[in-house]
Amino acid sequence: MDYSLHARIRAGDPEAFRELFRDHAPLVHRHAVRVTGDRALAEDIVSLTYLEAWRLRDRLLDHEAGPRPWLMGIAVNVLRNTTRAARRHQAALGRLPARDTVPDFADELVGRMADADQLAAAHRALKKLRRTEREVFTLCVWSGLGYAEAAAALGVPVGTVRSRLSRARARLRKLAEQELKKNREPLPRPGQVQGGRTSAARSYESHEETYG
Repeated sequence: MDYSLHARIRAGDPEAFRELFRDHAPLVHRHAVRVTGDRALAEDIVSLTYLEAWRLRDRLLDHEAGPRPWLMGIAVNVLRNTTRAARRHQAALGRLPARDTVPDFADELVGRMADADQLAAAHRALKKLRRTEREVFTLCVWSGLGYAEAAAALGVPVGTVRSRLSRARARLRKLAEQELKKNREPLPRPGQVQGGRTSAARSYESHEETYG
């Protein structure tokens, strides 16, 4: 493998960091949007991640398969350190329509849910996972990292990633169902059309079969 990019990053080569930003900033941003539910905060996460990457550039080792797991590991740590700020942003944006907050969340986790209440229920379910399970789920399912890449990003064995992801899927399915039941609409009155919660639940199950 050609490790010239690794060496250039460690040396602080501006062109190498431009290449790193061009190739991976969209991934970091998508990941941050889905974790925080806030596009503006996600942009801050991207900036902080690359500032940290510059500060920690000498820690990118030649034996690593590429800079993506290293960079995503930095992003995970930045997200951990900004959890409190993310909660403040989520509370403020929770008063806005869900599509303005996380327009593609439904595509990745529960299919195209029918309304904002269902979307909020799914997001609440995800937040009830343990942090370690949530991080593995978001890296592997949302951001498309392989087991080895996620393991490198989190600094854990591949087997740990597999077991955490399995637990996360099982727990998330149950939690999402519970959240949807708590927020189920009453039966419609004559002339009213009932929301699509049943179809949303089927969409969630279909999604889980795809990744399961």
